[in-house]
Amino acid sequence: MPTKTNTSRTLYSYGGEILRINLTDGAIRRRPTERGLARAFLGGRGLNVKRLWDELPAHTDGLSPRNMLIFGVGPLVGTLFPGGARINISAMSPQTGILGDSNAGGFFGPELKFAGYDQVIIRGRAEHPVYLWIHDDTVELRDARGLWGQDVWETTSAIRRELGDANVQVAAIGQGAENGVSFAGVFVNLNRPAARTGMGTVMASKNLKALAVRGTGLIPVADAARFSEIIERVDEAIYNHPEYKTRCRLGTTKLIKALNSIGGLPTRHFQGGQFEGVDAVSGEAIEARYKIKSKACFACTIPCSRFLVVEDPRFPHLSLEGPEYEPLAGFTVRVGNDDLALALKCVEQANRYGLDAISLSEVISWAMECHERGALSRHEADGLDLAWGNGETILALIHKIAHREGFGDLLADGVKKAAERLGRDTEDIAMHGKGLEIFQADVRSMKAYGLGNAVSSRGADHLRSEPWFEFSNDPQEGIRRYGIPETAFRLEYKGKGLVVKHFEEMAAISDASGVCKNTYNNMEVLDWEETAELLRAATGWDITGGEVQHIGERIVNLERLFIARENITRVDDRLPDRFLKEPLPEGSGPSTGAILELEPMLDEYYRARGWDVETGLPTAEKLDELGLG
Repeated sequence: MPTKTNTSRTLYSYGGEILRINLTDGAIRRRPTERGLARAFLGGRGLNVKRLWDELPAHTDGLSPRNMLIFGVGPLVGTLFPGGARINISAMSPQTGILGDSNAGGFFGPELKFAGYDQVIIRGRAEHPVYLWIHDDTVELRDARGLWGQDVWETTSAIRRELGDANVQVAAIGQGAENGVSFAGVFVNLNRPAARTGMGTVMASKNLKALAVRGTGLIPVADAARFSEIIERVDEAIYNHPEYKTRCRLGTTKLIKALNSIGGLPTRHFQGGQFEGVDAVSGEAIEARYKIKSKACFACTIPCSRFLVVEDPRFPHLSLEGPEYEPLAGFTVRVGNDDLALALKCVEQANRYGLDAISLSEVISWAMECHERGALSRHEADGLDLAWGNGETILALIHKIAHREGFGDLLADGVKKAAERLGRDTEDIAMHGKGLEIFQADVRSMKAYGLGNAVSSRGADHLRSEPWFEFSNDPQEGIRRYGIPETAFRLEYKGKGLVVKHFEEMAAISDASGVCKNTYNNMEVLDWEETAELLRAATGWDITGGEVQHIGERIVNLERLFIARENITRVDDRLPDRFLKEPLPEGSGPSTGAILELEPMLDEYYRARGWDVETGLPTAEKLDELGLG
């Protein structure tokens, strides 16, 4: 088969082209990737938000054909950088009404880059279901009417059969998106979800069932010898990291026991920080009972995913990759379930239907607490027993939500809208920020994570910052980094505005370059200067560490402008009162009694960012400094 090579020698380490698709009229156009935009925003999440800012009108309905759906990869995707496999999918969110953006690993992102594309920008709406087939320079829309109604796994298999190539990489949606569930995602490699903010729902609204990609190209770097030398250093740093072996064994599921030990689990919808069934549902339990082998994303040296085979007569032929911590904790701790096999079946069903496990587990656990409080009757829930941990109910609700059946229809638009519809003071226990459900950890036990969730540009979310440093317990390092020793302690709030600012910019660079936050944010294998050295070798740019940091800062500021255009200000940077006013109860270990002191952290954060403290908006001076004036 011929090999496609990026002929744009001014853009080493890039695919070289932008692919634009109009589903309404079937028009397909290619344009060169713009060097200036690549230098200013790198790619991936950064270039995606720049396109949305420039081309998408304010207040666009997330389900309108005018909405843009963008698949973007960065300059390190498809290279040998470990974890350089990530893709960002962005649009106006139908769930939150603000910036929609989600990120996935696996092999789809590199394949898109090998086909020669840094972005695929999709507009309009097809007359009937289609899927997009990209094979290097061959790009076509194919009939997908026979795929509509199939789940993610069935769709992926059917497309590969039709194309006669088992190595085709597929990004697909399931029935949840087709039925308009607002928190449906786009799934690659069957179990790798870009699940947050409803990007699959946008895809379904366009009658687009899947993207299938096969690429034969090469990704040339400017200085191959230097690039390889840096990669060797990064690999060595990963292998020598104290968390390396545990991450290989357990992946992120190591967090079940870790967070239980500090009282940070979301037990029964954040009513306590520790879970009595933790040993039965831990990553260690998965390893002992079901793990067959470890798996990794493209080119990664940390095989943090796992392939599982579950032998349980209730769930015949159950096998899956993963799960990550979030779905595991969601279908165990958050809903009060200590049946591990059942939780894994829930994960498999969520993946097949194409649903965000964080949002899904929140709406179910919210319903269970509503029932516990007497605000929701069994009759209103289609006769389901909403007692904590009821496995039959949890599985039934996943199906009902995916198909918008009965009580599932109330939950299918997310917890904010469900609480607004139900009323009865249930809005107070809807665990979200800006309409996006909060992750599987109690932020009263980790103050920087709380602040990061409150200010996140896509709604409550930890992955916009991942400020792990507050777990370091190293006051001297806190002084060295931020001038404040308290930054190194999770139950202290002083200095956390500085911590979140720093890690937000790291997360932006991670997403814009296309690398995994496990290595770049959490293990910190590169600092700003080392990142610049890597990018110089990859792209040939004369770039400094300060410039890299400014790219991250530019992305964060542009995202803030985007959501400000949708009327988001400081008053929206908040979290539920449970975290702000109710101390963690007895039985929450060392975090017992903690609350989240959000307001002083917000003041500090805005000042650190150079934003107006009263409004939470970027100042003209800051925008001019970043070239966004």
